[in-house]
Amino acid sequence: MSAGSVIKPKPRAERLAATRATLIAAARRAFGEKGYAEASMDDFTAEAGLTRGALYHHFGDKKGLLMAVILQIDSEMATRLNAISAAAPDRWQGFVDENVGYIEMALEPEIQRIVLRDGPAVLGDPSQWPNNDGCIAAISASVQRLKREGLIRDVDAEAAARLICGASTYAAQWIANAEDPAATARRAIPAFQALMEGLLRGA
Repeated sequence: MSAGSVIKPKPRAERLAATRATLIAAARRAFGEKGYAEASMDDFTAEAGLTRGALYHHFGDKKGLLMAVILQIDSEMATRLNAISAAAPDRWQGFVDENVGYIEMALEPEIQRIVLRDGPAVLGDPSQWPNNDGCIAAISASVQRLKREGLIRDVDAEAAARLICGASTYAAQWIANAEDPAATARRAIPAFQALMEGLLRGA
């Protein structure tokens, strides 16, 4: 670098995005390791090298930060589930595998604690979370495709999507809150698969 060169500061939008990402990363670690109740705002703002003021500016409060963490994890889960569906031998099996995959993720400690235990306890009914509409829309689209291909019964796509989403969410929460999550998953998944198979023509 020449003596006369000047280092330009990052644009404001870039700085804000970096601050937001840093806070989410620090909170995600704290929520995952300690749980929402035990995670201190001072702990993760200090870890991020930021102030409470920055947290309030970006997220409003600790609950807002939890929702941001959940939305980040949810986006990662969706990417993984899309890959599971794409790897299936046919569209129906991909649809089943994707929904079962969501339930199986309830066995992962971070998802179990942040998304399935602390999330509902702090933020309320997951069906009212901002990511729920996208989930319903995606399942509805899959149901519509399967109907067009003649693979499943002629059911209302949105109704089926809401019932599938509700069943998989409840199953995942049941597993996450069980004394023995693995044993509960072994009970929940076959029952869920049987419900899904009821959609097939001729079932």
